[in-house]
Formats: sequence, C-alpha cells, structure tokens
Amino acid sequence: MIAITFALPAESSELLRRLGNKTRTDRNGISIVRGTIDHRSIEVIHTGVGENICRERIGKFLENQQFDFLISAGFAGSLNHELQVNDLLVAKNFLTLDLKHAQSSLSNVSIHVANMLTVPALIDSSEERERIARESGVSAVDMETEFIARACAAKTIPLLALRVITDTPTQPFPAPPGVLFDIQQQRTHIAVLTKFFLAHPRRIPSLVQFARKIARARKTLSDALVSIVRSQVGTIDRNGPGRFG
Repeated sequence: MIAITFALPAESSELLRRLGNKTRTDRNGISIVRGTIDHRSIEVIHTGVGENICRERIGKFLENQQFDFLISAGFAGSLNHELQVNDLLVAKNFLTLDLKHAQSSLSNVSIHVANMLTVPALIDSSEERERIARESGVSAVDMETEFIARACAAKTIPLLALRVITDTPTQPFPAPPGVLFDIQQQRTHIAVLTKFFLAHPRRIPSLVQFARKIARARKTLSDALVSIVRSQVGTIDRNGPGRFG
C-alpha cells in the first residue's frame, strides 16, 4: 500500500482522475480516497493547509496503519531563480525513501533535489523569500511536509516529498495570500476574492495566468507520481540518508 498526501483537492484532482477502482471511505474521521495505479494500491488524503490541521489529520490517517512508503505531494513556492514554475522538487532534507528504482522511469523528467522548509504562512513578497533563503539556505517552502515527516518517522514509514513549483520571486501570487486562501477556515472565500479583483481589475489577467499555471503544474505533478508508483520502488531504506526525527 502506498500513501499519498496533498494539502487540498486543488492539488490532487488530476491524480484522483487517473486512479482505477476508485472508492471513498472514512477512517478515524478522515476522508480517504482509495484506488489503484497499475494494480498498486493507493490511499490519498488531504491534510489541509498548515500545522494544526495537518498534524491532526496525518496522525489519524497513520494510526494503526503501515504503508510501504508515503509521498508528501503538492505545491511549493520557490525562494530562488533556479526553481521555476512547473519544476519538480524532491526535498532532500526530508527524503528517507531509496529512489534508485524510480530513476529510470523519471529519466525524461527534470527533477531538482534540494532542501525545503515548512513555513507557517504563504509567503508573498520577494524580499521575504530572499530573507528566508539567506537565513535557512533552502530552495523552496511548503506548509505541511515537516509535520508529515515527523509522523512518518514515528511510524518508520519511508517518505518522499515531491513538490511542483507554482510561484517564484519573479512570478508571485496574483493577490495577497489572505485573499487567495483563509487558513483558519481552510477555504477560499469567493466574495473576498471577487471584491479584491473588482477593486484591482488590472490584476485579473495575472489571476487567469496563475490559474493556467496551476493546471499545468497539477498535471506535471500527477505524471511524476504515476511514474514513481509504476516504477515499483522495491528497495525501501528505512534508515537511509536524510532520516528525519
């Protein structure tokens, strides 16, 4: 059994569309999508965005369960000019899964291997990105993987954090983070979003462009996930380099 986590359905929809024998169930109060990729069993959950909800959901999801490995998948923001929109990133500092059996299947895909930091909020300004990069030495940020890594370490479940870049210092979000997503409510408020863009109509083209980038990034991520699952990662190193904890 392979587990794949996403923060939100906006990240997972392309992969879920490609699952065979798809069913939905609840376990410990957590909604789970089950399915197959080439007869390999998959369980997918949405952790939500940020520490509190992610810790709660991943803990309940892994309770009394054992997976061959877990993939923390989804979107990430770049902190430098090397990682561009639609690039794939393997977070080296969270990696505890031996990837050598997947390398041949991903030989035609450009994947960057670099360190990633889990942060408490969406980062908007290029100055803030540069500060975090300078102080931490990491190349990208997300909001969930650290907590997923800790939960996997406690269960000795090998982990791969695979993220696709959706925003960069030169291609930031089309609106302030609080307009795009309410972390407390775990949702986008359409009324707030509409009000903002009515007040800033010149930003509407950037919103449309951002939506197109998200669609491409989602497909890129899904293609890579399917390739990894199909590669039948056979040698699982539970004490390999990058062990977290």
